Amino acid sequence: MQKFKIKGEFITLGQFVKANNLVSSGGMVKPFLAEIKIVLNGVEENRRGKKIFPGDQLEILGKKIVFTND
Repeated sequence: MQKFKIKGEFITLGQFVKANNLVSSGGMVKPFLAEIKIVLNGVEENRRGKKIFPGDQLEILGKKIVFTND
């Protein structure tokens, strides 16, 4: 399981996608989220504004990621 450090209180799903270079521009986030299966804490998610907090777990493109703030 990979770790992703959050700077601040939370990160949105759209910000996470852009920060990991999964899309080439911010305008591509919404179509990307509509096409790719993403599971956040066991629930399928596709809202780019969904807030992700430390301790949350995400599954995307076959990877499992846990979010931390330390």
